[in-house]
Amino acid sequence: MLDFQQLQNIINGKALQVVQPLPVVHLLTDSRKLSQPAGSVFFAINGKYNDGHKYLPQLYAQGVRQFAVEQGEAATLAQQFPEANILQVPDSLEALQQLAAWHRAQFQVPVIGITGSNGKTIVKEWLSQLLSPDELVVKSPRSYNSQLGVPLSVWQLQPNHTLGIFEAGISQPGEMENLQRIIQPTIGIFTTIGSAHDEGFVSTKQKVDEKLKLFTAVELLFYCADYELLHAAVQAQGIKSFTWSHNRKEADLYINATNVAGHKTIVVYTYQGQKQRLAIPFTDEASIENALHCLAVLLYRRVPLSEIQGRLDRLHPVAMRLEMKEAINGCYLIDDTYNNDLAGLSIALDLQASQPQRGQHTLILSDVLESGLPEAELYLKVAELVQAHKVQRVVGIGSTISKYSHLFSKAEFYTSTADFLQAFDPADFRNEVILVKGARVFEFEKIVQAFQQKVHGTVLEVNLDALVHNLNYYRSKLKPGTKLMVMVKAFAYGSGSSEIANLLQFHRVDYLAVAYVDEGVALRENGITLPIMVMNPSPDSFVKLRQYNLEPEIYSLEQLQAFVSVLEPEARYKIHLKLDTGMHRLGFEKENFEALFELLAQHPQVQVVSAFSHLAGADEVVHNDFSQQQIASFTSMATALEERLKYKIIKHILNSAGIVRFPAHQLDMVRLGIGLYGVEATGAEQEALRPVSTLKTTVSQVKSIKQGETVGYSRRGIASTDRTTATIAIGYADGYDRRFSNGVGHVLLHGQRCPLIGNVCMDMCMVDVTGLNVKAGDTAIVFGPQLTLVELAKSIGTIPYELLTNVSMRVKRVFYAE
Repeated sequence: MLDFQQLQNIINGKALQVVQPLPVVHLLTDSRKLSQPAGSVFFAINGKYNDGHKYLPQLYAQGVRQFAVEQGEAATLAQQFPEANILQVPDSLEALQQLAAWHRAQFQVPVIGITGSNGKTIVKEWLSQLLSPDELVVKSPRSYNSQLGVPLSVWQLQPNHTLGIFEAGISQPGEMENLQRIIQPTIGIFTTIGSAHDEGFVSTKQKVDEKLKLFTAVELLFYCADYELLHAAVQAQGIKSFTWSHNRKEADLYINATNVAGHKTIVVYTYQGQKQRLAIPFTDEASIENALHCLAVLLYRRVPLSEIQGRLDRLHPVAMRLEMKEAINGCYLIDDTYNNDLAGLSIALDLQASQPQRGQHTLILSDVLESGLPEAELYLKVAELVQAHKVQRVVGIGSTISKYSHLFSKAEFYTSTADFLQAFDPADFRNEVILVKGARVFEFEKIVQAFQQKVHGTVLEVNLDALVHNLNYYRSKLKPGTKLMVMVKAFAYGSGSSEIANLLQFHRVDYLAVAYVDEGVALRENGITLPIMVMNPSPDSFVKLRQYNLEPEIYSLEQLQAFVSVLEPEARYKIHLKLDTGMHRLGFEKENFEALFELLAQHPQVQVVSAFSHLAGADEVVHNDFSQQQIASFTSMATALEERLKYKIIKHILNSAGIVRFPAHQLDMVRLGIGLYGVEATGAEQEALRPVSTLKTTVSQVKSIKQGETVGYSRRGIASTDRTTATIAIGYADGYDRRFSNGVGHVLLHGQRCPLIGNVCMDMCMVDVTGLNVKAGDTAIVFGPQLTLVELAKSIGTIPYELLTNVSMRVKRVFYAE
């Protein structure tokens, strides 16, 4: 086992103090994620926005006794930390990478390195599933593919592993060489080449060349030869490759055809002169491409066709992030079903540990499969993680984990998921943070359902399949090369911004737009890497714009002057110019141009990415002439901009309605807003869209009302005859408009329209359910496919936008795919 004195030689550190030769077992870079002080080495990384050195006293107090630092005098550090081993290094991150590279060099096992613009994590996870019958696989946990994540991933390699699969992501030149030295892949996969991280490179070709540096010493590189720039670069560099293609018959794997059949895609392909067919259990374009990368690897490894089909059938979607959901009895559920490797368990426990205010922590864990460790060693490590993360209660499910029950305190064990569910009593779980983590074969989704099915309240269900349908509908109207910006402002029109943005990123839209900087920051913190335009940035948010790589809309000289006043001279900044063509809300007018150009000339580090305007009446025929006038005015102004700037900019003026009504004026990009969420603003093509959101609530109580009695505040609801009413758990605090009071609004119960009776209250309202067999706990549909936003908005004289965006943040969002 590596000890601290050996560590000093590996990373070329200067020993400021060595008290004792402690073992080096755990690498720690985040003080919040300390779980096992013994054997931990903390690398104090001095980052752009944070400095790890300030956490040294806290970690020392928690028992950490090994540090790699960049700063500090030997005498001072020795006085502060008398029992600690301390190495001083020029760069803590570089030291961490050196250690990981040394560790990788100790193993001769095959290692698959994966890079690309999209699909890295999914291809990695799927390959791990597909190859696990043949190999003991170690892989990057989740999307640990950065300069920091890669060394932590590779450190997991152990002598009993037979295959490593690690992903690598870069955002600028010069980064991949570091990752190549750490991963040292023997096999490579280049997934896609797209727009992700374009801002860090001068061209797509440069980005391809930089990413290919991961594969300088591979025995074989798998990639799709339909990416022309990638194919040309691989051929020019002479990297031995295995290609697949839809277009090139000379590829090693030629895809003759793909056809969607139900929930599967039938793939007809030719390999080694033989035409074959198989089914992929996905239908979206990105999943098909990811699966074909995996198919190429399986074919090269000579896995029999019948075995390949069986393995593909068992593929399941990859959960790209942990999600916490409200559950029964004041509990919160961290749903990590189908993912139960040891590294993933540690990450999920970190998230659980970050919720100390929510009560007792409980872990429901299945047998940990294919860890590569002997059983006794594996479950000892699991028990150590549980103890280190202060988990108070463990529910173990599976015959293997049950054998090691003696390692866990306050624990209960079941042979199967069915046994647990049979014994399940909701009253046994109250005010807890429950982490549910299991291998796919244990079907832990049934446990998640058990915790959620009895939750009563109001939820907004978001149908992701419908959203993708609407996205594709509008995309089908675009000319080749027209970019697509999607509006995710106002919490993605009430649907949930980070979740929607992740889906849009997966489906490769070109831009996102938000109203305020904080919305953009939230997206960045949830893993969104797409370019983001901020439509209403305030001067006090300009620093955050830079920090989070957000691009502001600039609509006035005063705003531009405020923006350039905080710029750093060496950095480059992207902005979007708003032009006023007649809406008279925000934007530059033509008479502002001279002053605008003068100011831009003084600040050459500012790049105008796009110019745009907003159509005031695109959804109404009566305003056609005015819309055409706006388009002509914008075209003239944008052309003048380009001439003075002396470079091309993206020009866009069409919104959702404009995409439908003015297809000849798509220009370089269009902006999709309400149409994505299922409302066709012109009304002409509403049938082509699918409703995305369904607002549901529950019946709290049913009452019998006598003739002449009144219901609700101000006694506005009067029973003309004996009636039956149901009180439902939604009110104006949830965003349900008071204008629906007194029979104006309806909800669906048992498929029947039930009018409101009385006034809408803050947290509830009452509906007339006379003649229906309604009981407490029944579900009421507030809006959805059978009770549309368009209809409801019309009934109270408003627009669907208002109803959607008014849905309160306290309403739980549930995202699902059909």
